[in-house]
Amino acid sequence: MSTTSSTTAAESTERTPLQPTAGETISHRALALLAQHRLITSPQMHQMLAPDKTRQWTSKVLSALRSDELIRSTRLPGGTRLRAWFLTARGMRVTTGWPELRGNTAQAPENAMDAALRAPHTLASVRTHLAFLADARARGDEYGPLDWVPEVAHRLPDTGGEDKLIADAVMHYTASSPRLQYRAFVEVDRATMSSERLARKLISYARFHDYVPQQPGRRGTVADQAAMLAWHRFYPRFPRVLFILTNASPITLEHRVEDLRAMTAGHHLVARLANKVPLGAAVLEDLEEHGASAPVWTPLSGPGDRCAWTEL
Repeated sequence: MSTTSSTTAAESTERTPLQPTAGETISHRALALLAQHRLITSPQMHQMLAPDKTRQWTSKVLSALRSDELIRSTRLPGGTRLRAWFLTARGMRVTTGWPELRGNTAQAPENAMDAALRAPHTLASVRTHLAFLADARARGDEYGPLDWVPEVAHRLPDTGGEDKLIADAVMHYTASSPRLQYRAFVEVDRATMSSERLARKLISYARFHDYVPQQPGRRGTVADQAAMLAWHRFYPRFPRVLFILTNASPITLEHRVEDLRAMTAGHHLVARLANKVPLGAAVLEDLEEHGASAPVWTPLSGPGDRCAWTEL
């Protein structure tokens, strides 16, 4: 496994349980997290990297990587002193090809301005991931800092000019008792697009669920279509679809959930998807306050009684 030349004094005397191998340094793990998530604030990095240590310890790790010109930071807008970290071009070159990042296609910010412009949505996505991470740690479930994969793209049939489905993230989660594996497509909504556009994303997921790629010169038969479904190449079971809403008043967020439920009930492709795949929505602040596994999720089909995300 690749390592970097940067090793802080803290690393020489302290180790965390987040290291999967004896040869991996905390610097390596911090770089991997930034490569995966693109932009992370100092408190968020602390929660992912070493929640059992002091924040000063995490700051030393980040300072050493900055001194080695592997990472840099940008001050977030809004008068806050909070800074967000991202990889430099050198840091991107160092992490290229690391096994734990295989398949990662998320692009790091090119500069501080790019990072600042991306920050609101990217950091909301990281907040969502951390809500699941804190809940998994409390429950003893298997879900680590790299089990949230941002910006996962899949091809769609080219109709209406749209030929890709890009999920904000794909989450890989294993519950310990009973032992069950879950995957989820996650959409993080900051109310920056219309509610109708948000609800239309359900149609894209329904199209991907039914998408059967056709080989040139061959017409698929009804008998072999199921084996040819595009998502079978990537998932043993179609991931549930979770919408996380934030950055608006409670009544606005409630209306957006209602519009998602209306799309599920009113569009034949989405209704068919809902018969086979769990669909749900929750408010990010509820996840952070009550826990990701709390009954704060509204199913997008059926009666709409709130439940845990694993019970959708």
